[in-house]
Amino acid sequence: MTQLPEAYQRYLDRIGSAHAEALRPVFLESVAEREHGVLIRGAGTHYVQALVDERIPYGEVREEE
Repeated sequence: MTQLPEAYQRYLDRIGSAHAEALRPVFLESVAEREHGVLIRGAGTHYVQALVDERIPYGEVREEE
């Protein structure tokens, strides 16, 4: 299995397993490219979206509402 950066793993560990599995492919895409971090939109709602964002340094996770 691919090793995730510490911040990615911490984020996935703190959310529910169903959400973590739904968002994991985006984290893996970031790891494969090793260029940009992950933006989480709608954190804390039922409509959470994750995407690789060029404004975020690789290995970082940021949330926006």
